[in-house]
Amino acid sequence: MSRPALLIVDDEPFNLEIIVEYLSDRDYHLMTASDGASALEILAREPVDLVLLDRMMPGIDGMEVLRRIKADPVLQAIPVIMQTAAASPDQVREGLAAGAHYYLTKPFAADSLLAVVATALQDRLRHAELVRRVAEHAVAMQRVVCAEFSVRSLEDAAAVAVTASLVATRPEALAMGLAELLVNGVEHGNLGIDFAEKGRLREEDRWSEEVAARLALPEYRDKRVGLTVRREEGGWRFDIRDEGAGFDWACYSEPDPERAFALNGRGIALARQLAFDRIEYHGLGNEVSAWVFDVPEAL
Repeated sequence: MSRPALLIVDDEPFNLEIIVEYLSDRDYHLMTASDGASALEILAREPVDLVLLDRMMPGIDGMEVLRRIKADPVLQAIPVIMQTAAASPDQVREGLAAGAHYYLTKPFAADSLLAVVATALQDRLRHAELVRRVAEHAVAMQRVVCAEFSVRSLEDAAAVAVTASLVATRPEALAMGLAELLVNGVEHGNLGIDFAEKGRLREEDRWSEEVAARLALPEYRDKRVGLTVRREEGGWRFDIRDEGAGFDWACYSEPDPERAFALNGRGIALARQLAFDRIEYHGLGNEVSAWVFDVPEAL
């Protein structure tokens, strides 16, 4: 991603000034809108990589802008950071369900803003790379009935997710979902990086460095995450297994208002919401099955 384009939407001029000031020393292209209608006009004509969106505005409010972004096939992959003073669990839950997977509570410090923007842009970059790779390999795997993959690293996870996604009619969304589950198997399962530790590492911008360091240790060097892809009547089944001790998967399977302000912990819920028609964890949580109920016309 060359210079990321950020759209900041807030009806309070002072808030816009503060946010622009916080972000001005970063290499971002900053655009501002003072209401929802202006924000939608900018989104219709300008490429945008991230939206920092005020929830409560007159006219078209932040929730309506969010719903329109997520309903538009061209815009729906843009990450939206909801900035709000309305942070009750029900309000946060509503935003999460509509697609705001990143949250900031007003007033917020510069460090908090910079951290969540950096995290959201990293996620956006990873998604864009998956989409690009899917487009490059769109002819592959059109006749697969069953396939087995073995994943060791985050790079393996991305490559395998792209390849396996090509069996379905919506490969871009499926690639993102498979990547989330495979990465979860690598970092949380095989490498033992838990929710709290990953959050700290992302705050310190040391997550990738720590993953690489652990992969080099003898106790982790031979661990793999397995993926099996099977064609079933009406669609596809994906079984993922890691060599970890498992985890409490149930609390991560749906968007949780209590984690809305964290830098991580949304991958499984995102995969369920955007990529799969059904997900089931088994046993202790180190095995998961996911289904997509579609088959390409060519098959």
